[in-house]
Amino acid sequence: MAGLRLGPLLRYADGSSATVWVEASRPCAAEVRCADGAGGTARTFQVAGHHYALVPVTGLTAGTSTAYEVLLDGTRVWPLPDSRFPPSEIRTPAAIDADAYDAEAFDGDDGDDGDDGDDGCSIRVAFGSCRWAAPPAGGHDPVGPDALDSLAARLAADPAAERPDVLLLLGDQVYADEVSDGTRERIAARRGLTDPPGAEVADFEEYTWLYYESWLDPEVRWLLSTVPSCMVFDDHDVIDDWNTSASWLADMRATPWWRERLLSGLMSYWVHQHLGNLTPGELAADPLYAAVRETPDGTDVLRAFACRADTDPASVRWSYRRDFGRVRLLMVDTRAARVLAEDGRAMLAPGDAQWLRDQVLDGPGSYDHLLIGTSLPWLLPHLVHDAEEWDAALCRGERGARWARFGEKLRRAADLEHWAAFPASFAALTELIAEAGTGPQAPASVLVLSGDVHHAYVAEPRWPDGTGPDGSRTGGTGPDARVLQLTCSPVHNSIPLSIRVGFRFGWSALARALGRRFRRHGRCPRPPVDWRRTGGPWFGNQLMSLTLHGRSARLRLEQARGDGALTTVEESDLTS
Repeated sequence: MAGLRLGPLLRYADGSSATVWVEASRPCAAEVRCADGAGGTARTFQVAGHHYALVPVTGLTAGTSTAYEVLLDGTRVWPLPDSRFPPSEIRTPAAIDADAYDAEAFDGDDGDDGDDGDDGCSIRVAFGSCRWAAPPAGGHDPVGPDALDSLAARLAADPAAERPDVLLLLGDQVYADEVSDGTRERIAARRGLTDPPGAEVADFEEYTWLYYESWLDPEVRWLLSTVPSCMVFDDHDVIDDWNTSASWLADMRATPWWRERLLSGLMSYWVHQHLGNLTPGELAADPLYAAVRETPDGTDVLRAFACRADTDPASVRWSYRRDFGRVRLLMVDTRAARVLAEDGRAMLAPGDAQWLRDQVLDGPGSYDHLLIGTSLPWLLPHLVHDAEEWDAALCRGERGARWARFGEKLRRAADLEHWAAFPASFAALTELIAEAGTGPQAPASVLVLSGDVHHAYVAEPRWPDGTGPDGSRTGGTGPDARVLQLTCSPVHNSIPLSIRVGFRFGWSALARALGRRFRRHGRCPRPPVDWRRTGGPWFGNQLMSLTLHGRSARLRLEQARGDGALTTVEESDLTS
């Protein structure tokens, strides 16, 4: 009899359809059966001896909630026997009356009647990044309470609690290079720890252990079964500082273990995370998904795809778009398809950069809020930004070969590889955001959502002679939309003292002065935009959430406490 090894994960939900991801113990038919009669079935596909299905659910009714169960070959496997959690549900967004919505959206009133969840116009988005798997129940947790566990506990205890419409996981969902003691023991028993990569994952099978460890956490398992999720990788999903530079990549390719690690990382990401990011229509048109499902064993097909993604990263697109009513979400890959040549470094390959531009500018006036999900922050503490741009100048030879060698060593040692380390890409993103946020059809907000840096903060840009951090206009080129960098991490990971001290200092006036010296030495031009921190820094295991209602936006930051609860540490109106 087929058993449920992992899942279910509710990945996509719109007004009439959804997708649910599962892993089974053997080939079988997976079925999702909803209490209201909706449902769907799918045969499992096989990769590396594992059996997965992404079940399309149809027949749902907009604006409703329906409990569901999962069956494998006709036998119910979810909910689990004696589960202490409420039934998993699929909640569909309400149908929106476009005429009424447009009238509300542009009359200067957000239409808030005190019942944000029931009129179909509110979207709640929770987001964070960097989740190291929690230890088994009763085990000591060296990095403190898990914010996802705390969110799950609140939703399970109070069905009336505010529930995210979507959960954005912005990278480092698993840590291939920093494994738990339990995974280390399994690696030692399987192949030993002497040969590289030692106590790090080596292949697809070991990657599956990371997902089991992370997603079989009871609270997280239930949470992901009932709240739709969107995901994108960051470096630790493969290795720390993945694709930092051309020199780094050449060194990695010279090792005997890197190729298998990368291919397995891409294959496991495609199976566990990327597939669920796609809409039903995109899945139906995806030739790779069709090929993997049509063959008895899709391992070779998927491996060939991963090989192509390695040798020609620009041929594969991991970025994607989701629309939630009049909220547009663009999740951007800032890792796999970088251009690393020093004379043409770019965060995004040309095709990805054009895709992002096309999606941002598609249908002017068709969205009220633009969310750009990028694992790496666009706006950093000023000293960090200036150091990264200075280092990029050194590495491309602005101060000669000796400084270039020093710059490469520093880049790797200090993780100098955010948007600022790709100055042309930073400028292009800044220009695109300004363009999207300007004019009579501009959205109310453009919000850049990020993680990675193990603290949370809000930063607001100021364009030259344009819009100031207080929202006032002084003439010039500043956008009409409210533009913010919202950064939140970690969900569950360590925050050493060095990070707390370093990032606090990085925002200081003294750090800005030091950064200007770096820029002069590197002959760096003035950035195309200035910014200031308007919230934070906050340190802890935490989640940010947005409530988007008409043309209003509210932000909440919550941190996990030792007693397992979430406590609000910041709440503000972003668009007033």
